[in-house]
Amino acid sequence: MHTPLPIPEGRYADIGHGQRVHYHEAGSGQPVIFLHGAGAGASGYSNFKGNYPAFAAAGFRAIVPDLLGYGLSSKPDLEQYDLDLFIRGIKGLVDTLGLRDIVLLGNSLGGAVALGYALAYPADVSRLILMAPGGVEALDTYLAMPGIANMFAVYQSGKTGVEAMRAVMRMQLFDPALLTDDILEERAPIAAMQTQAARSILKVPDMTARLHELRCPVLGFWGVDDQFNPASGASKLMAGCPSVRVVLVNRCGHWVQVEHRDMFNRTCLDFLQHG
Repeated sequence: MHTPLPIPEGRYADIGHGQRVHYHEAGSGQPVIFLHGAGAGASGYSNFKGNYPAFAAAGFRAIVPDLLGYGLSSKPDLEQYDLDLFIRGIKGLVDTLGLRDIVLLGNSLGGAVALGYALAYPADVSRLILMAPGGVEALDTYLAMPGIANMFAVYQSGKTGVEAMRAVMRMQLFDPALLTDDILEERAPIAAMQTQAARSILKVPDMTARLHELRCPVLGFWGVDDQFNPASGASKLMAGCPSVRVVLVNRCGHWVQVEHRDMFNRTCLDFLQHG
C-alpha cells in the first residue's frame, strides 16, 4: 500500500548527475524562486505555503523548490553539505526550466543560497528578498545562538517524530501558538527521510565582505526576537549592499513569512511591482 506523502507532491526537474529537484509551481510571469531554510523536516512547501499563492495571484511565476538534501529532492550521500551543493541544485533548476530575470527569495539557509547564487551568477538575478539570511556571520556565531544550540541538543537527545519537531521548533517563533500540530505533523515524516548531513553542521561561508558586489536591489527582513540568526546581521546588509531596504519586525522570531504573513506578502509584492 502506498504511504501518502506528508506534503503535496509537485513536479521534478532532472538536473543531471542522477539528481532531481522537487518543486511546486503556480502562476505565470516573472519567476520568483522561494528558498527554504535548513533544519529537520524542512521543505519549500512547509516554509512558503502561506506565501507563494499570493505571489502567483499578483502576476508572478512562483516556484518553490526543495533544496538538495531536503523535502522530496534528491539526497546526496555526502559527509557534509555545503553552500556550493545547494547553489548547484538551484542553478540546475533554473537552467532546466529555462528561467531568466529571476527573483530569489530565501530565509535562513535559503537566504545564504540566494546570496551565493547572486554572487556566482549575477546576470541571472534581478532582485533578492532575504529573511534573516545565513552567510553573514562566522560559524561560531551561529552555533552560539540559543535556537541552533537547542536544535543540535534535540538531535543528540534521541527524540524523534512530532515530539522532536516541537522541541526544535519551539524557539523558531515568537508566538508558540503559531506552531500548529499541522506544521509538526507535516515536517516530522520529512525529517525521517533526511540524511545525517542535512542534520549536521552545514558549510556556509561568511559572505559579508562580498555584499558590495551585489548589483541587484535587495529587500531584507529580520525578526528582532530571532534566536537562530542574530538580528545584528541586518546592519551588515545595510552597510554592505549597494541597494538595500531592511524591515525590522518586533514580536518576530526566525520565520517572518509565517509569523507576519500578510505584511510580508504585501511588502514583497510592493518591492517587486514598484521598486
